[in-house]
Amino acid sequence: MNIRRFFGKNSREALTMVRQAFGDNAVILSNRAVAGGNEIMAIRETEINAVIDHKTTSALNNGQFQQSEEPVNLLSSLEINASEQYRSIDDQPVNNLTSKPQIDKNKALNSHEKNMSNPATSKQMALMLNEMRNMRHVIESQLATMTWSNIQQRDPIKSEILGGLLNAGFSPALSRYLAEKLPANSNIKKANAWVRHILAKNLNTLENETEVLDHGGVFALIGPTGVGKTTTTAKLAARYVMKHGTKNLGLITTDAYRIGGHEQLRIYGKILGVMVHAVKDEADLKIALNELKNKHTILIDTVGVSQRDRMVTEQTALLSSAAIPIKQLLCLNATNTGETLTDVIHAYKGKGLDGCIITKLDEAATIGNTLDVIIREKLKLYYIANGQRVPEDINLADKTELVSLALNLKSPINRPFEFLAEELPFVAGQIKNSANISGLVEI
Repeated sequence: MNIRRFFGKNSREALTMVRQAFGDNAVILSNRAVAGGNEIMAIRETEINAVIDHKTTSALNNGQFQQSEEPVNLLSSLEINASEQYRSIDDQPVNNLTSKPQIDKNKALNSHEKNMSNPATSKQMALMLNEMRNMRHVIESQLATMTWSNIQQRDPIKSEILGGLLNAGFSPALSRYLAEKLPANSNIKKANAWVRHILAKNLNTLENETEVLDHGGVFALIGPTGVGKTTTTAKLAARYVMKHGTKNLGLITTDAYRIGGHEQLRIYGKILGVMVHAVKDEADLKIALNELKNKHTILIDTVGVSQRDRMVTEQTALLSSAAIPIKQLLCLNATNTGETLTDVIHAYKGKGLDGCIITKLDEAATIGNTLDVIIREKLKLYYIANGQRVPEDINLADKTELVSLALNLKSPINRPFEFLAEELPFVAGQIKNSANISGLVEI
């Protein structure tokens, strides 16, 4: 397989050189402006089609498509050992990247040692290796895009599943991984059923409320500002009171920063007939927990701060300083993007999270992003909150219902954000880390 680099004073001149070498059907791998002109990487169409056909046929025969770490032999040669490349980066452009200079190895090594002692030469070598790595990434993306385009034509079920998962809000990496792992010879009905089963299988949910309402303990609801911690705390308190009464329930708030922040929980506590203790620091928390030590269940409503605020660390330290273990439940806003939710989890994780609660489910247009992050981070999902009513709008998380909701949430309003069928190969081709999902998702 022969990839060549063409250099011209401008793009037109470089393209003319490509046509002269490979004809009008040459495949352009990259086209960029460089010092002194324009550089084009190109290959014959017949050669790249042969590679794609070979990879696609192999993938379909195996019932899945997996991008190899070494898509073609050329990619290995692009990262040629530095000891075999002794020419200056300022030498004339290399036309055939697959050929290696034929030089005496011992002389080359001696020359290389002398050259590498020169800082300028070392910098040039580093630039050259970086350029070859970038070239490798471009070629991998091009090959993956073309291969997915070919698979889309030969196996439309994979393409339909990929598009459905992406449009439901699931990450490109997880979507592609599941599309690649589809059982061979599945029709669309079986493929959808398989995807739902795998997603539900990887969602770790609370089976019943025994772990919270009956076993008891100290639970702290944590998360950013506005995620619904206070309302969710009130909902859980009401559920406990409905089952066990008010005698053995304790309520604590650390929200002394917002104007009237602790008053909201006090109002809920007054309605329920439960006293609310307000704490500001470690000493106050120690006193409050000591006063409530005979209570069966204690719920702590914490102050909400941005995941990038230093107070997150202080809050984690405060909860970890208690003499008794405090289970930390992270509230995740279903309307947030997957990137934001991941950022929130990593910020609040501290020494570990005991579980999470999805809030504002009724406000989310898609929830695949939320389920995706929970699966990736292997969090235990306790409850889902889907409204402001106390205590009605909170329920145990049902994994089957959640997956079904995620895949069925469709609205004409969201169509501008949906991927078109012809865009899917480009999306799949740019995914670099789908293989990393294998360690997080059980098939």
